[in-house]
Amino acid sequence: MFVDRVQIEVAAGNGGRGICSFRREKYVPLGGPDGGDGGDGGSVIMRAEEGVDSLAALAHRRQWRATDGESGGPANRQGARGADLELRVPPGTIVIDESSGLALKDLAAGESIVAARGGAGGRGNLFFKSSTNRAPRETKPGEKGECRRLLLELKVIADVGLVGKPNAGKSTLLSRVSRARPEIADYAFTTKTPILGIVAVSRDRSFVLADLPGLIEGAHAGVGLGHEFLRHVERAGILVHVVEPLPVDGSDPLANYRAIRDELERYDASLGTRPEIVVMSKCELPGAEEVRAEFSRAIGREVLALSAVTGQGLDALLRAVVAELDARRPSP
Repeated sequence: MFVDRVQIEVAAGNGGRGICSFRREKYVPLGGPDGGDGGDGGSVIMRAEEGVDSLAALAHRRQWRATDGESGGPANRQGARGADLELRVPPGTIVIDESSGLALKDLAAGESIVAARGGAGGRGNLFFKSSTNRAPRETKPGEKGECRRLLLELKVIADVGLVGKPNAGKSTLLSRVSRARPEIADYAFTTKTPILGIVAVSRDRSFVLADLPGLIEGAHAGVGLGHEFLRHVERAGILVHVVEPLPVDGSDPLANYRAIRDELERYDASLGTRPEIVVMSKCELPGAEEVRAEFSRAIGREVLALSAVTGQGLDALLRAVVAELDARRPSP
């Protein structure tokens, strides 16, 4: 199950208490203080790891707590430190403090953040011994561990994102160029969550392609899958805009294209300047080529002809994507 948004509560461990103790040794009539300090409480750590692709593992449980530190002991024995609790999340997870709305960290692969810090251990009475206080009975309890309510949001990280109206042919395209097997059917919104596929262009060259949920007008305001779609498209370095030449609902392909561009820009102006490759799918249909030529003239740029059924245009699309990725790659 793909889960890209989770609300949880995390609580770090409390510090162990320091104790009051005095030496009891044979032939030592004036035993001094020897109460040990308590151990620190464990912390809650979020770590982004490759291979974790969903927040589903955290969705089944609301509260997560690290271990408390143990109390100190006599003979100046320090209490054991509480064990840290490490929660693994996918790269691209944003950790947000729900009470303040502050984004604590946008986790890339291998990065981590201490979401809740464990409390410091308390002091035993040995700590308070001084030249004027030889037999202190004072101790200090351990500190409370931090508690937080967190919102975890996953924004899929992909080199290339497929955008377009529902049923434009994005899922079929992904299934032809990668080993991903998205749901494909003749009704809208077969893709409800992002699906990633690795596209192997050659033995030493590949890229990550994401099939994103279909977009409709009003998405920037949350209509349809709305923000569920747009949250993920933010992370795609390049957009491949898939346009259907002869939509079954009779809509105009040019109007559909412009509507999606408008939704992207109204959600985030930077998406309007994102590199975009425009392809017209289902070009095996009669009349599709004429629609493509007219569409290309209307937007003033090249529109690739594509048929996931016959394979027409797949190589040209992959070459265009690789060329765009190479152009964006920083110089050594």
